[in-house]
Amino acid sequence: MEKPIYLNDFLHMSEEEIDNTKAKFNQPNDNDNNPLEEYKKNPDIVDTQWLFWRKTQRYFNVGQNALCLLRLTYDTWLLTTVKKVTRELGVNNGVNYEGEILKQHEQYFGRVIIKYHKYHQGQGRNLRNIIDLLEVVQVLPSTYDGDNFPGYDKIKLSFNQLETIIQRNKLDWVAALENQKAVYLLTDTTNGKLYVGSATAQEGMLLSRWKAYVNNGHGGNKELFDIVNSKGFEYIKRNFQYTVLENYNQRVDDDFIRSRETYWKLVLCSKAFGYNSN
Repeated sequence: MEKPIYLNDFLHMSEEEIDNTKAKFNQPNDNDNNPLEEYKKNPDIVDTQWLFWRKTQRYFNVGQNALCLLRLTYDTWLLTTVKKVTRELGVNNGVNYEGEILKQHEQYFGRVIIKYHKYHQGQGRNLRNIIDLLEVVQVLPSTYDGDNFPGYDKIKLSFNQLETIIQRNKLDWVAALENQKAVYLLTDTTNGKLYVGSATAQEGMLLSRWKAYVNNGHGGNKELFDIVNSKGFEYIKRNFQYTVLENYNQRVDDDFIRSRETYWKLVLCSKAFGYNSN
């Protein structure tokens, strides 16, 4: 049996540094805020707001090292940063600390995935108490930026996931979408209403169409525009889901794509009961 590799096999912290470091385990909170989704958009949000946020209890002391771990699955966690706490701000229920990145560990941020069974309710733990439990299970070739493209038949994205892919220009997704024609489906998850659309060369292919939805929520479609106008863009962001019904390469004629769009509108009754107006 192979010997496990532990986090400190990478960080090489001294005994003194281990004693002076506290780990904070960040996971979705009671308000359904998910730090993983926020990290995909902007890692700095997790490495400052989530790491240094406190309600009332004091997590860190000035001069202490703060190690940030972000839940990926039930018992796997992503190392996102290690910072030295430089200042306490005296804030309750808010960001209470400032810190400086420990550059000697920076090459591992967003890349090292550890296995750890979080048996405690609180978020903070002295590193000394858990250092021998943080087993490295994977080192990513580059900084974690979300799930890899799963294949056209497995696309099922929330608005936030789609927005993250586009804003961070996630290369595998961009490469898969930018030259594809498609018939796609938007679902309002609050009521099950559907919108069937198509992406053709005239409309700039699938990536361009979905960028339009990220930009304004409606992509120029009348029924969706009415939703944004009446319920607000936030309604789209909270409730819409994006998937692909059929995808085609760029050589397929646009008229054929539109005929398939019409077919799916009839099959799914998206004109009679959904958001398609024509």
